[in-house]
Formats: sequence, structure tokens, C-alpha cells
Amino acid sequence: MRIIVADDHALVRGGVGILIKTLHPETELIECNNYEKTLNALDRSGPIDLLLLDLLMPGMDLIKSVKHICTKWPDVPVVVISVREDVQTIREALRSGAMGYIPKTSSPDVTMNAIRLVLSGGIYVPPNALQLGGGLAPSDNQLNDDLSAIAASPSGRMVHGLTSRQEDVMGLMSEGRSNKEIASELSLTAGTVKMHLSRIYKVLGAKSRTEAIAKYTKLRAAAPK
Repeated sequence: MRIIVADDHALVRGGVGILIKTLHPETELIECNNYEKTLNALDRSGPIDLLLLDLLMPGMDLIKSVKHICTKWPDVPVVVISVREDVQTIREALRSGAMGYIPKTSSPDVTMNAIRLVLSGGIYVPPNALQLGGGLAPSDNQLNDDLSAIAASPSGRMVHGLTSRQEDVMGLMSEGRSNKEIASELSLTAGTVKMHLSRIYKVLGAKSRTEAIAKYTKLRAAAPK
């Protein structure tokens, strides 16, 4: 496993590295202390299993930089680790394609569990970002629904372990639609589609679009009419 830890504070990089080694002792850690070095590492280090990204290190343009990385390297799970804990920033990062957001005030246990969750194909959303209301703009309503659904445990309202929205995404993916086309068809952002796909892969135990489609088709065929 190869993980990039990008933060301008050596103490943070070292602490996060210790937590990762606790989870996966054989992990190769790549440390970066600015945005440019992070981009170079993504370009030259071969397949990356996870990027832990500080939002405020030198060269970063906050959410714009997160979106750039998620767009250029869509197969690399990105988890933001930041001192910023406001709901708007967290939601913007997730909307831009990040697979998790860990406030730096989080305990080591919470941080380890969040990293473990993302590495297993899940999405880590801080509890305060899942709270409804709180003066949020109407444009956040869809993200509220999406985050709540993604974080929810499977229930009787789900089909094959997927929410109705994830069923919609899976149906369009089965038609060969791209993420951009799915987002347009369902009036979602590309980041939200990416979150749904991560959840779909985890529920179906798939590692690729082709495998997910095959397993989904088999489940539908076997379902009672």
C-alpha cells in the first residue's frame, strides 16, 4: 500500500504516519510539505492508495485545489485533514470529490477509524456535517440527503443494500454512462456521484465499474419478481 501524507507540519505528518503504520505496518509513506510536491508525487509515484491532504499548506487554493486533484486523479481517494471545521468547508470538500474530511481536533481513534473506513471503500463524514438545518442554504439540501444516505446503515428502504438514489446511479452506469453524464442526468455534482459510486462498490464488493455492473445485474436477476 502506498499513501501520501501532505501537510506542511512535520509533526502532523509524523503523527499521521504512526497511525497509518499501526493500521498497515508495510505501508509506503510519501511525505509532502506543499501543494506542488503533492502534485509531483501523484504524477511520479505510481499507483496511490490514499492521499491525506492538508487544506492550508503552501500552494493550496483551498477547495479549488481539492477539486483539481479529484478531477485529475479520480481513482485516488482523497481525505482532507484540516484545522478548518466549519460545515460549509467540509461540504464543499466532499462535493468536490473528497472521500473524507478529518478535523485536526479529531482523536487518534477517530482518525484511524476514518482512514480505515476510506481504505475499505467507505466515506468519512464528520458528525457535524450530517446535521440537518442550521441555517444551511437551500442548495445544500441535496447534499444533506446524499450524505445522510451514504452514512446510513442498510435498511428496509434500500434495494440490494443501495439507496434509491444509488440505484439510479447504478442504472445509468449499467447503460454505459460516464460520471459526468450521470451527474447531469440526476442533477448532481460530480463529487456526489463519486461518493455514491464509492458506496456502491463497497456494498456490492466490487473494485471496478465492470465488476459492479456484473454483480448488480446478477442481483437484479435473482431478486423475487
